[in-house]
Amino acid sequence: MALLQISEPGKPSIAGAKKLAVGIDLGTTNSLISSGYNGVVEILPDKLGSELLPSVVYYNSDSAPVVGRPAQTKAKRDPKNTVSSVKRLLGRSKSEAVKIAQFKQYIFDSNRDDSSPAIITDAGIKDPIQVSSDILAKLASRASQGFGEPIEGAVITVPAYFNDAQRQQTKQAAKLAGLKVFRLLNEPTAAALAYGLDRNEEENVVVYDLGGGTFDVSILSLRKGIFEVLATGGDTSLGGDDIDHAICAWMGSSGLKIDELNLAEQSELVSYANSVKHQLSVDECIDLEFKGWRASLNRNEFADICRPFVQKTINTCRRVLRDSSLSVKDIDNIVMVGGSTRSLVIREAVEKYFEKSPLTRIDPDKVVAVGAGIQAEVLAGNKTTEDFLLLDVSPLSLGIETMGELVEKIIPRNTTIPVAKAQDFTTFKDGQSVMTIHVVQGERELVSDCRSLAKFELKGIPKMVAGAAKVRVKFQVDADGLLSVMAEELSTQKKAEIQVKPSFGLDSNMVEEILEASYQNANLDMDVRSLKESQLDARQLIESISSAMESDRELLNDTEESRLSAAKNNLSKLLESGTALQIREATEELNRISSEFANRRMDLHMANALKGEKIDKIEND
Repeated sequence: MALLQISEPGKPSIAGAKKLAVGIDLGTTNSLISSGYNGVVEILPDKLGSELLPSVVYYNSDSAPVVGRPAQTKAKRDPKNTVSSVKRLLGRSKSEAVKIAQFKQYIFDSNRDDSSPAIITDAGIKDPIQVSSDILAKLASRASQGFGEPIEGAVITVPAYFNDAQRQQTKQAAKLAGLKVFRLLNEPTAAALAYGLDRNEEENVVVYDLGGGTFDVSILSLRKGIFEVLATGGDTSLGGDDIDHAICAWMGSSGLKIDELNLAEQSELVSYANSVKHQLSVDECIDLEFKGWRASLNRNEFADICRPFVQKTINTCRRVLRDSSLSVKDIDNIVMVGGSTRSLVIREAVEKYFEKSPLTRIDPDKVVAVGAGIQAEVLAGNKTTEDFLLLDVSPLSLGIETMGELVEKIIPRNTTIPVAKAQDFTTFKDGQSVMTIHVVQGERELVSDCRSLAKFELKGIPKMVAGAAKVRVKFQVDADGLLSVMAEELSTQKKAEIQVKPSFGLDSNMVEEILEASYQNANLDMDVRSLKESQLDARQLIESISSAMESDRELLNDTEESRLSAAKNNLSKLLESGTALQIREATEELNRISSEFANRRMDLHMANALKGEKIDKIEND
């Protein structure tokens, strides 16, 4: 995978040789930036040689934001002005943020609505976009100063399960930092690129990515340079940070009086718990000491602490395998990503489930940034050989509400993106001139069981009889996973469209709950849908026949009118208490009884329409 050579950081660049493109892993705990030089993509260090930039920002009214390790140091004495793990706040609501343990030390601005969890600091109010922007700007300065030229563009990685709001806010943060975003790249896909798996002819790969605050697992099908994500799943609020806090809780249950610690000491305790976690990947048992408290912790006890979190990840792996229609035996490789996967407890659990040893030869902290840099080189036009194609997927189904509060899925979950799909709909009532488009996300059959994303109206529909108008609704998801929806009435070409930007993202467990609920209620949902569709067809028929009887009653004799009314009344009663089968049978019966009446009406209206016309003109028409 040779890349065009450019100058090393800090040395003059070769004029015109290439465009400066970077890959950025904007992580929950640490962030990195990479670029191509000396024929390969490598991580760019700071002036002290450190490659990892802690995703921590300190705000003080007397100075510019302090980012990275210096901010970590300041966090010990001034935690309320030091923001860490901000990635967990992207796209989230304030009510969600206050429930996350590590954010309890912050004061959130009460004057903002629930969709904006802005933190009050001595330097002003800082929202997640601003904090993320400060981290990105610090990373970008490494590249621009090192190479002495501006950055052409960046590929920024995001968890595969980031939703529209989280992706939008990541892009906004990059724009605020002065970066042009080539594209957002799913972290699992970036990891596969870093391992060079695109050079394999055929392979099914699991990318297990457990970082500080997010978990993703994706199954990729690699076929002759084409990366296709078969299925993906995860939890945007599960990571190594949770294990750190669980270790702190264990210390509390073992005698450490956590309630007596001040905020700075509590922050120090979390850092200490993190070091304990890493040490247990080296030693079987370690002695602990914190503020006079002493204990010991062995690897088996640590495994017990980790078990609830590890089991969550394995459950997700099991579901994603099922979604991909593959079995454990179909998997050729498992790629481990994220600093949390250094833990032997994690690696052993993954190896046990997949029945093969995972790949760990590349530093799990760096692998995503390297993959992003490779993709950045391609998109900047610097890489011209051994090109590859990335095909990600939409993690949840997207659709609209139809009559009866039913969901019509237009883009099913696990559809390869970018994608554009359209479907035609029509009006329900005579003379309808406005149609409300309600965009929803989820796997259930009823709107009330799915997540509402947006609503907009298509106006100016010609007033016609019900079912005559034709409205095309088009969904388009771009390579970054962002959705736009357009509705068009085809005869007049009247259009309305919307960029779907939810005010805040899914809560911590909603994605998993959405999928689990769809599996558990699959049979019930189909029964409900069948009933709703039967009721809808019945109501349309009742309304149509009632209108016809009112306008053309003279076409019926008394017996026919009586039979038709009885069948119509019977169907009306079944609407309230009948089964889907009973309603369909009664609808068919009413159709049968009304068919002769419908034929007479058609003959009458056709005769009226043609009255006075000459035969020659009718034949010519």
